[in-house]
Amino acid sequence: MASTSVSRTVPATPQQVWNLIGGFDALPDWLPYIPESTALEGGRVRRLTNPDGDVIIERLVDFNEAERHYSYAILEAPFPVDGYVSTLRVHPVPGHDDIAEVQWSGRFNPKNATEQEVVDLFTGIYADGLDALAKTLTA
Repeated sequence: MASTSVSRTVPATPQQVWNLIGGFDALPDWLPYIPESTALEGGRVRRLTNPDGDVIIERLVDFNEAERHYSYAILEAPFPVDGYVSTLRVHPVPGHDDIAEVQWSGRFNPKNATEQEVVDLFTGIYADGLDALAKTLTA
């Protein structure tokens, strides 16, 4: 199983960041790659659409409001992986009340691609996503 993780500090309190990204259906609020999200099954599943019209279906597998993190599994996507599980976390930065660290990590099995190709793919998605989050928070 392959994995990758990207972290970034952003200019907002952990609670402000969590208020923006903590909703499982909130990706369109901060991630340009996902302009559309539809909540299904009482909010436990999200049907995402990217700008190319590709559909991504994900299931919430863990959610912790107090610790500000959630994990999800991909059920259907145009990515060359299976067994994908990812976690999005918001951490406080010791000594800095106005800054948060956001970590986006995932593990997955490559499918019809090399391990390095899928690690590079998701490292890029996570890094671009966290860059977009930082831009949203400073806009």
